Amino acid sequence: MSNQIRTTVLLAIMTAVIMWVGKMLGGTGGMMIALIFAGAMNFFSYWFSDKIVLKMYKAQEATEEEASLAYRMVEVLSKEAGLPMPKVYIIPQDAPNAFATGRNPENAVVAVTQGLLKTMNPDELAGVLAHELGHIKNRDILIGTIAATMAGAIMMIANLAKWSAIFGGFRSDDDDGGGFVGLIAMAIIAPIAAMLIQMAISRSREYLADATAAKITGNSEGLASALEKLDAYSRQIPMQAEPATAHMFITNPLAGRNMMKFFSTHPPIEERVARLRDTKIVRSDNDSTPKPGNMSDQARNFWNNLS
Repeated sequence: MSNQIRTTVLLAIMTAVIMWVGKMLGGTGGMMIALIFAGAMNFFSYWFSDKIVLKMYKAQEATEEEASLAYRMVEVLSKEAGLPMPKVYIIPQDAPNAFATGRNPENAVVAVTQGLLKTMNPDELAGVLAHELGHIKNRDILIGTIAATMAGAIMMIANLAKWSAIFGGFRSDDDDGGGFVGLIAMAIIAPIAAMLIQMAISRSREYLADATAAKITGNSEGLASALEKLDAYSRQIPMQAEPATAHMFITNPLAGRNMMKFFSTHPPIEERVARLRDTKIVRSDNDSTPKPGNMSDQARNFWNNLS
């Protein structure tokens, strides 16, 4: 099953879980209210989540003069990927990492930590930036936002159901929900199911962004090497990150915490590296991403000057 099909199936399952939670809490009416609530959360996230997360990490927009190499790389790579030039933001943290955000390619942001700029060589930095551009190209930001807000909606409604059951609830016994036992079971099962589905969606999109990065740069080794470095540094330099945003980063910023490896939003680094090093850079007829031989003169000259 392709990553795209798998993501669609998982989002459909997430929607079904929301409907089930709403039905358990308030019957048919509750099911509709849950869907409307999830839709409202997605609308808010679509328009404002990028501003919130950038402010959360105290990220500041960088000019070409302030981060010349990263800025020029994003400029060249975005052209090679057929994307508008996203804004470049710097996160004031020593732990190397990066993420992309924004509601669409025309309003996208690539954010990198100061630690990433210090620790990566040019090929590795290009691989990381191309990975984030891959998320933008594949619309992963929107998909991830939808998955995260739907999971959040499920957890909030399930928590409401738990307290409703404890304090007597607000539904009648002849309603078409599951009664006290059903509410308690749902309050336990639904958040776990939502978290697992969200993690599965995130892992699927990471593999796809890795593959897209290899196409954009024509060099899968740069990203593979960067991932190995990022994995090593995650154990040495802890990142100040919120669990709710962990899925956005190129590698799990919480990987150094003992229990977080059991609930990772990212595939194992070893598997990602193995896939990249086994990658054959190909281009389908309907893929607008240039392969290495089709890079523009500007891009080729830029990379040659880095050598």
